[in-house]
Amino acid sequence: MITSTQAIRNKFFRFSSIRNYNYSSTSTGSINNSTTINRGTHIHHNHKIYQSHHYHASASSSFVTMTRMNTLGHGCGGAGMGNVKDQMIPTSAEEQQHLFKHTKRPKTVSIIGAPMTFGQPFVGTDRGPQYLREAGLLQDLSSLGWRVHDQGDLNFDSLANDMNRNINTSSTTSSDKYTADIDVNAKNSIIVGKGCEMIANAVKSVIANGQFPLILGGDHSIGTGSLAGILQARPNTGVIWVDAHADINTPETSDSGNMHGMPISFLIEGMVDSKGIPGFEWLSKPEMSAARLNPDSIVYVGLRDVDSLERKFIREKNIKAFTMYDIDKYGIGSVMDQALTHLLEKDPSRPIHVSYDIDAVDPAHAPATGTTVRGGLTYREAHFVGEAVAMSGCLASVEMVELNPTLSDGAGSNDTIELGLGLITSLMGKSII
Repeated sequence: MITSTQAIRNKFFRFSSIRNYNYSSTSTGSINNSTTINRGTHIHHNHKIYQSHHYHASASSSFVTMTRMNTLGHGCGGAGMGNVKDQMIPTSAEEQQHLFKHTKRPKTVSIIGAPMTFGQPFVGTDRGPQYLREAGLLQDLSSLGWRVHDQGDLNFDSLANDMNRNINTSSTTSSDKYTADIDVNAKNSIIVGKGCEMIANAVKSVIANGQFPLILGGDHSIGTGSLAGILQARPNTGVIWVDAHADINTPETSDSGNMHGMPISFLIEGMVDSKGIPGFEWLSKPEMSAARLNPDSIVYVGLRDVDSLERKFIREKNIKAFTMYDIDKYGIGSVMDQALTHLLEKDPSRPIHVSYDIDAVDPAHAPATGTTVRGGLTYREAHFVGEAVAMSGCLASVEMVELNPTLSDGAGSNDTIELGLGLITSLMGKSII
């Protein structure tokens, strides 16, 4: 259990200097505002110029102000916690030779914004990619030695606009514009499904170019698209699913019909007939036959809110799952050792994909998300998950989802965005020494 003193220490370890950011975006085509940077160079984005490691701009947002102030450091005389800065220090040169072995050198991370919000009921998850960029994602990745290609955000608005035009010219009277005339318990399945197809194609293209896909959600319904593209390119990929929830419901078993609770079931053979789910027909095409997830190729970490039928699926399919009980009992170090051993024992060079839902972390640290559950990962446990997978050398792709700064106050939103950014950098090779 975290004491109040530990919580304060963790909070101020994350915030150390005044940092204001400005970012703007316009929608053009299916992917918006492509940007490429190299370490130590200037970053050109939408006619604004940022210099890696040293920059200062201003911004305002109706939901969150990206400002960090070293309030504890003032008056501490150099001896206080507020003077500790979370530095972007990569692993040693020797270690880097063994990390990210599935990414072509010089290693390039390709950022794919997937601002999906229709897989759950709360507006705001679509702002996650923007806020992570504003918080300094590109600069931090560059500081860790990555070449950075920011592909911008996939244009899901175009899908919504097309469907609205079609519906407005039809005779339908359905109140649900995105699943009009469809009797299926999968809300907004058309836009979610077509959005996932866009993600799958983008991810597959990045892997074909030898780059590292970093997918920024958006809600967790995008997991179907991310994994479909990854498995099509690398069918032997192992998956670590970091989440408070199992996300293995089907349209038949889901109480809510929200598709962010179903992404895994669409990829396990026999669980969902994608031909019968509008928007997901593409998954049944012959060329997508490799995009199937074997139950022994996924490991859950951090579960603590699992529906009864999801428990049945996990047991019947013998899926490796570490709940918060297991983390409490064995410790996060042992859990990650077991998780990686399970995935890598037969093939030590197997590519690993991490899908990280911010709600895996305790809401004391990440309150700005839609399905918070108390008793989650601590701040250090959450980072250790990323660090452990990175040090395996097999990490080949990452997805960060469910950041929603509209669901907390300013401080809570800032905490959640900063934590999401920190977890990404831990996954991408940030080292303490």
